[in-house]
Amino acid sequence: MRIAVDVMGGDHGSKVVVDGARLALKAFPSITALYLVGNQAEINSAIAATRFNDPRIEVVHASEVLSMNDRPLVGLRRKKDCSVLRAIDLLKDGKADALISPGNTGGVVAAATIKLRPLEGVDRPAIVAVIPAPENDFVLVDAGANVECRPLHLLQFAIMGSVYAREILRCHRPRVGLLSVGTEEIKGNDLTQEAFKLCKQVDLNFIGNIEGHDLFANRVDVVVCDGFVGNIVLKTCESLATNIFRWLRRELKKNPKRQLGALLAKGAFRTIRQRTDPESHGGAPLLGLNGNVVIAHGSSRERAIMNAIGQAVKALQNKINLVITREIAAASVRLCKSIPQAAPATA
Repeated sequence: MRIAVDVMGGDHGSKVVVDGARLALKAFPSITALYLVGNQAEINSAIAATRFNDPRIEVVHASEVLSMNDRPLVGLRRKKDCSVLRAIDLLKDGKADALISPGNTGGVVAAATIKLRPLEGVDRPAIVAVIPAPENDFVLVDAGANVECRPLHLLQFAIMGSVYAREILRCHRPRVGLLSVGTEEIKGNDLTQEAFKLCKQVDLNFIGNIEGHDLFANRVDVVVCDGFVGNIVLKTCESLATNIFRWLRRELKKNPKRQLGALLAKGAFRTIRQRTDPESHGGAPLLGLNGNVVIAHGSSRERAIMNAIGQAVKALQNKINLVITREIAAASVRLCKSIPQAAPATA
């Protein structure tokens, strides 16, 4: 497996990304080549600082960086030699099998879509985020790649999310739900109502509409929505998890009795923190492209980068793109058969 890593896009500098790549090479021996893409001098300095000496490493120079402040399409046009474009070129040219980037999400999505193109039968790629719940992890798709969608897009997101939950998370027959404002089929807007009809016609374990309060009640494994709604859900969940712990910590320190209770419950708090740790997954795959792309959070530290690379390794091992292509094609056949045929003309 050959992995390309965009070293320059993160918030904490190249050394953190390089060190995460070092950890990944130790954790995943199936990696045969790892390309570190970015400013060569800066990467070499980071390699020296981390005493990172591995023959599988190759530095690919890129003189520019697509920053978080750059508007994706404008920045990509102006910065032809930015690290994310150079990394995606490695995939396009067949030199790498997967890409990890902690950079500008919009830029990664735009560049990957333009250069790699969607898989056969897929209209748009989608970001898949794994969110922990008390009894299960559920998949949120789309988590931010597509602000405006058509019903067919949501159907394809449902199929890709179901494939990911089954093949990567090992969830047998994932329960697929359409995020809406009510469980009844007639609830929602035109987009969700039409997507509901499509999802019923294909081979999905489609449970219908779900509401926000269903997400953490072990009622669904794949949550389907457009990227506008999905990104709000994702960031709300991330913020809530972080701030609940801060709030709880502050309250538990208010008097000796609470402090004693906190000490007794320390193991439970540790378990919940570990389950809700975003670094445990490391990144969100961008599914539906002719290439494996994982988008890491800009604030990713070393362990998150390592686990993001691990996400790419799992996708390659499970041939996720081949499975998606096959199931999208099967769904298209079912939809074509469900369209009423026009009656033959009579003389």
